[in-house]
Amino acid sequence: MSAQQQNIVLVMVDQLGARWLEAAHRGIVDLPNLRQLAASGVTFTNAYTNNPVCSPARATVATGLRSQGHGVTECGYDLDSTIPTFTQALQTAGWRTGAFGKLHFRTQIQGVFPDYRPYGFDVTHITEDCRAGEWTDWVQQTYPEHYRAALATVWMTMIPELEAYGPDRRNLRQEILQAQEDYPEARQDAYVLPFPAEVSQSQWITDRACDFIAATPPDRPLFAQVSYVQPHNPFSPPPGYLCHVDPAKIPDPARAEWIDDPRLPYFRQELYHTPSYDQRDWRLDRHHYFADLAHLDHEIGRLIDALRRHHRWDRTTLLFTSDHGELLHDHGLLGKWERHYDSCVRVPLIVAGPGITPGERNELVDHTNISPTVHEIA
Repeated sequence: MSAQQQNIVLVMVDQLGARWLEAAHRGIVDLPNLRQLAASGVTFTNAYTNNPVCSPARATVATGLRSQGHGVTECGYDLDSTIPTFTQALQTAGWRTGAFGKLHFRTQIQGVFPDYRPYGFDVTHITEDCRAGEWTDWVQQTYPEHYRAALATVWMTMIPELEAYGPDRRNLRQEILQAQEDYPEARQDAYVLPFPAEVSQSQWITDRACDFIAATPPDRPLFAQVSYVQPHNPFSPPPGYLCHVDPAKIPDPARAEWIDDPRLPYFRQELYHTPSYDQRDWRLDRHHYFADLAHLDHEIGRLIDALRRHHRWDRTTLLFTSDHGELLHDHGLLGKWERHYDSCVRVPLIVAGPGITPGERNELVDHTNISPTVHEIA
């Protein structure tokens, strides 16, 4: 590997607003690995998603185009693989490329084994929102005692493939519904995973990425996109992580100012009759959300350790971001979508690596900047 050929790692989490990462660092939960990453790199404090929905945001990161350019305006559209991605460029130039976790370039309803190789990936290990597929198959083989509990966490049961799953075409959908009867907590909006952290989807993603790092020849540069599903709802940290959070420091939600708006915005008419914080236990939701961040921080630390262990860290640029934010009861709302409040549209963006001067930068940036930045690094 020449001095110019940097390893590049893109770590994405799902549904993390910059507001919540900043709040965590103010004492809610200790995130030592993300704190150290920020201390060694540049943090962009005014970074925004162009479209606060999973598929459009991720398509923008991959292509450098906004929704009107790549055509993915909403979940339910595939990203056209003939549109150039920076991953294809890296692959063509000799980088070994891998994708681990959630890419969401294809519509999840189509099936749980999407083929992302046309987008420029040599190696893929995919597990997305649904959770059924490669991860649950691995749990069945490796931790059979936790398989039914893992099935209970599958929530996108409407995927047709689940009714004729695998070579024996068994009805996995029915098995999932039966498992949810045994583990009713997995049907809650916030719960503790009914199995240990080493069985979790997040640790599985890290393990696959670490295997990729270990298997890449030392003289070949690598690109890894390590994309975690958490802290996307349902908020579900592994056992032992709730205690990492100081509930007394969790802030109150921003008030639902739309309640008093005489124009009655669409979300009052169609989605909410009262603010979400009057319908659900917002303290419980936020407690589990920040516990998820503690677990993700642990996994990011393991990823960095693998880069160090294989003598790549000093030649690696790591980018950390999220596809969009999470309202988390701010303004009496949950989730994301076209509610352009700070907690929904402002995302974390940290870039750390050789030659990067640490500190904060306040200029306006967005997801379209990531692709040209990767090209420049490479």
